[in-house]
Amino acid sequence: MIFLRSLVFSIYLTILTIIFGTLSGLLFLFPFHWRWKIITLWNKSIIWGAKVICGIRYQLKGTENIPDYPAVYLAKHQSAWETIALPIFLKRTSTYVHKKELNYIPFFGWGLASVQQIAIDRSARRDAMQQVMSIGSQRFKEGRNIIMFPEGTRIPVGQQGRYKTGGSRLATHLSADVIPIALNAGMCWPRNAFIKRPGLITISFGPAINSKGLTADQLNKQVEQWIETEMRVLNPEVYTSSTI
Repeated sequence: MIFLRSLVFSIYLTILTIIFGTLSGLLFLFPFHWRWKIITLWNKSIIWGAKVICGIRYQLKGTENIPDYPAVYLAKHQSAWETIALPIFLKRTSTYVHKKELNYIPFFGWGLASVQQIAIDRSARRDAMQQVMSIGSQRFKEGRNIIMFPEGTRIPVGQQGRYKTGGSRLATHLSADVIPIALNAGMCWPRNAFIKRPGLITISFGPAINSKGLTADQLNKQVEQWIETEMRVLNPEVYTSSTI
C-alpha cells in the first residue's frame, strides 16, 4: 500500500510540475508579487498531496519566532519536503541559494527561474560566494527572506553534517536576524527515496539570533548549537549521544 501511494504521489507531483512549469513561461508578463502567489500554489499543492496521498502530516513549532520583516533562515536539511514547504510558512516572499543547473531542468527549473532565486555556479567556489553576497544583498533589500541550508546537502536522519559559514557570512554582511530551523522531514520523505512513509513532520522555528557584533564563525556556532539541540528534542530516539 505504501508503494502504491508513493507511486500515485509521484504521478501527481509530475503532472503538477508540468502544469506549473508550462505556466511559468507566461508569468514573466506579471509583476513579481503575482508570480510568487501563482508559483507557490505548486508548493501548497505538493504539500497537500503528500498529506492526502501519502499520509505525511506536519506541525509547526515556534511560529511566534517567524518575523514579519526579512530575515535569513538557516535550516536543517534532510529531505526535498522542506525545500518545497518552507516558503509557504513564512510571512514574506523567499529566495533559495541553489546551483544554476537547476534552472535548466524542464518545467521545474522554469518555475524556479520565474521567482528569481539565487542561482550560483558552485564549481567556482570564490565566485559563488561573491554571487551569494551580491544577489543575496539585492534580494534582501527587496524585502525577501533568504533560506539556506548550512550543511549544504541533505543529511540522513540522526546524523549531523558540517555546518558551513556561507549563510552566516551573508547574515553578518547584511546585519540580518537569523532564524534557525530544526525539522525531521527525513523520517517520512528520506533523501532520494521513492517511498514516502506516513507520519508527522515537525518544523521548529528558533528565536531570532541578532547577527550584529558577531563574526560569521560565532553566528554559525550559535545556529548549529540551537538546531542540533532541538533535533534531539524532536527525535531523541535516533541520536546515540547528546554531544553536539
